[in-house]
Amino acid sequence: MPWKKNIVLIAKNAYVWLAQLSKQYQQKITHLDQIPQEELEKLSRRGISTLWLIGIWERSPASKKIKELYGRKDIAASAYSLKGYYIAQDLGGEEAADVLTRACLAIGIRLCVDMVPNHTGLDSDWLLEHPEWYIAVPENPNPSFHFNSPDLSPTSQISIRLEEGYYDQTATAEVFLFEDHRSGEKRYIYHGNDGSSMPWNDTAQLNYLDGQVREQVIKTILEIAKRFPLIRFDAAMTLSRQHFQRLWYPLPNSSERCIPTREKNAMMEPEFQKRMPQEFWREVVERVEQQSPETVLMAEAFWYMENYFIEDLGMHQVYNIAFMQSLRDEDNITYQSILKNALKSDPQKLGKFINFLSNPDERTTIDQFGRGDKYFAACTILATMPGIPMFSHGQLEGFSERYGMDFLAPRLDEQEDEELLQLHEKWIFPLLQYRACFSDASSFRLFEVQDEAGNALPQVYAYLNQTEDHHFLTVVNNSPLPLHARFHQTVPMVMKKGKAAIQTVRTLLPIPAQQNIFLRCREIRTDKQWQFSTADLDREGFAFSLQPYQHLVCELSWSVGQEGNVSSFH
Repeated sequence: MPWKKNIVLIAKNAYVWLAQLSKQYQQKITHLDQIPQEELEKLSRRGISTLWLIGIWERSPASKKIKELYGRKDIAASAYSLKGYYIAQDLGGEEAADVLTRACLAIGIRLCVDMVPNHTGLDSDWLLEHPEWYIAVPENPNPSFHFNSPDLSPTSQISIRLEEGYYDQTATAEVFLFEDHRSGEKRYIYHGNDGSSMPWNDTAQLNYLDGQVREQVIKTILEIAKRFPLIRFDAAMTLSRQHFQRLWYPLPNSSERCIPTREKNAMMEPEFQKRMPQEFWREVVERVEQQSPETVLMAEAFWYMENYFIEDLGMHQVYNIAFMQSLRDEDNITYQSILKNALKSDPQKLGKFINFLSNPDERTTIDQFGRGDKYFAACTILATMPGIPMFSHGQLEGFSERYGMDFLAPRLDEQEDEELLQLHEKWIFPLLQYRACFSDASSFRLFEVQDEAGNALPQVYAYLNQTEDHHFLTVVNNSPLPLHARFHQTVPMVMKKGKAAIQTVRTLLPIPAQQNIFLRCREIRTDKQWQFSTADLDREGFAFSLQPYQHLVCELSWSVGQEGNVSSFH
């Protein structure tokens, strides 16, 4: 499907966005079906084709209560501590979401939602009905844990209590107490945890060694896919067999870091593989492709697992955090290497990346890239690389606040940066409207860029994109220095027969059989034009004198004769 190939994604924290729209339109907007059509059409005009609404599922009341017991007011439950997979009533419920879906589809926008497979809220429907689906132990795993704290359960038949030290910040625990008063049974259920920091104390960790759990999660994914064509999986790497075993069922005497207290639950490799016989995500991809082939599955996967998710698990799209980090830090050698390695092994991999300059878990784009030339250089690369370009909430408007997953509204009173929006109108939105010209990984060619002395110049990204008979050349200087760049041939790229090949400008751009032919380069955003003679291209290829952070996106075409109103870089 063409739309799947040309996705441009923007993230919106649902509650925060509705609060911002209420202020902007000077009317109360609290339900999803109240989002003004004008606002959706504005997104479409800018080239946005997919709207990722963060936090639209019904959230855990216990999560909100925990925050209130901390003394925090005007706060929501966490967007990733869920009661169940149905649209939150205070956002208008299922009917409001259906109305929004229809309104978006009418102008070519599709909705993306989260799925949180690792854990649920600690008072979720699943936990109340099936506590056996969660990782738990029958005895307190640490005698220093104490659970004399307020009951968070929605029913008198069950008690749910956190480690009491949470509320005065004197202690934490990996588990919470779940007590069924009907049977007298106690379980110490583990919080959701990725092992990198504190336990997520408003969540409960699902046990993926249980086949019923895996099946329930897959059925839930398939139900979501009936309504939403794009699904983002939160913290997907935690459910790979490698990391699920490391965190929760470590090998005996393993030196790898597991969740504290879980070293007592060591498990030999054969037993673990017997109980989790295949990669969960591989099964998810296969089932979705069988039953809902139009759905796009997107994984938030870090820990250097991006390639594994693409190559071994078959995930459709995967977060590419190296894009943000490398361009921000101007570690161009590293990112050029990532591009070269992908082209040498499997160019289609580039089309499976989700590229971004920020995401909801990171510092804002403004904080990392600023509002000036550096940002627009990186954003030009974002808009013209294969893969899905993802824009964060507030990025286009220049908002500096990082919105927490429990925000009901922005805390800063920020105004849209009109100058920044105008610069997006000039430099970025035209590229998003041309997205089909840049999205095809199979026609992407990366050039080996050198300076005048023949030394490698990794600061400059130069690549060719093609759609049908149209060729586009992108050249970006991701550095604060003026540079003179030349390039004549591509980096090695694996071709259909499996061998890597280098191509020249002449082979990529066949010259018509005419005399006095020039290659015209028209910058599609400014309409400025340059031209190169065939002798120039044969001798040294392209040559560009670039200012700091300069970015060019040119459509290429052949013309007969040199014209006086076009210039050359020479």
